[in-house]
Amino acid sequence: MSRRAQTDVAVLGALTLQPMTGYALRAAIVDTLGHFWSESFGQIYPTLARLTADGLVTKDDDGRFTLTPAGRTHLRTRLAEPYDVTPPRNPLLLRLFFGRALGRDACRALLRDTGARATAQLAALGAVRAEIAAEPPSPDHPYALVTLDYGERMARAHLEWVEASLRALDTPDDRAPASVLDAPDD
Repeated sequence: MSRRAQTDVAVLGALTLQPMTGYALRAAIVDTLGHFWSESFGQIYPTLARLTADGLVTKDDDGRFTLTPAGRTHLRTRLAEPYDVTPPRNPLLLRLFFGRALGRDACRALLRDTGARATAQLAALGAVRAEIAAEPPSPDHPYALVTLDYGERMARAHLEWVEASLRALDTPDDRAPASVLDAPDD
């Protein structure tokens, strides 16, 4: 599925929650999907214009967009399509892969920062879990909980990986002199 089609899914899917303005739609995407998906204002507004022109959403006099029946059908079709798994672009792993040039202390700092981010993410997801638990039951809850569980498990896995990686960097490497591992090359 192309990037454009995935943006369509994010926008149409968010509009299943309720009619909303473009600004509210962006906020909903950040608040609800933001743990695993992002869209910029630069993507949302042209997408809304195109979806409106295609008859998949309508815009009322208050500037709120609503999913049409054709939009709901289109969303179901898009959601059922196979999706492409794109190769990850992980700036942390890129830096760690070239860690000898960066130096062990800087790599440790990157890892500690990653651990702090994962801890913060776990706290944020815990707050989301508490919000869901406090809400009246909804047909959307099982789906929200599945994605929430994924985020929590990934954050815990990141923390475990950070701890193991810090231990690995504290272990002397017999294949290279300590001076090469402790200081970046000039």
